[in-house]
Amino acid sequence: MEPHYPLFYTFHFYLFGVIALASALAFVTRRSPVAAALWLVNTMFSLSALYVLLDAQFIGVMQVLVYAGAIMVVFLFVIMLLNLGHGGIGDTRGLGWKLAAGAVGLGILAEIFALTKARAPTILTLPEGFTAREVAQTGAIAPIAAPLFNEYLLAFEVTSILLLAAVVGAVVLGKQRGDEHAR
Repeated sequence: MEPHYPLFYTFHFYLFGVIALASALAFVTRRSPVAAALWLVNTMFSLSALYVLLDAQFIGVMQVLVYAGAIMVVFLFVIMLLNLGHGGIGDTRGLGWKLAAGAVGLGILAEIFALTKARAPTILTLPEGFTAREVAQTGAIAPIAAPLFNEYLLAFEVTSILLLAAVVGAVVLGKQRGDEHAR
């Protein structure tokens, strides 16, 4: 008997999609920043599983390593360093804010659906200089890594410096805030 792979992929696509949506919803509704960050990690893992189902294993692994790993460690470090672990700091999440946020979210979702219906599906193409034969021989990482570390290296490094500056700024602001509360 022949295995029925499309049903397997369809089931898991919807399963991980629903998990990602539920985790994202839990992420934006948590009062505790630490709990919200952990729900975001769960969302990242679900998105990684979706990438693997779409035969983009490299992107799936990078999703886990970079976002669920490194970025979330930095987020949790800053949250704990600034002592934001308890909910209710400047909490303005009344019913009006929730309704406004829901309306904006529905508007964005409607726009995404309208844009996807209006446009014909595009075919992904390889960057210039890479043929399908080269990708089959060398793998899919070279077409991604070559432009990243050649043409876009400066932008890549500037982005990392901006993230570092944001973390340092958060530490400085947290330190000043802690000194004010100590007085």
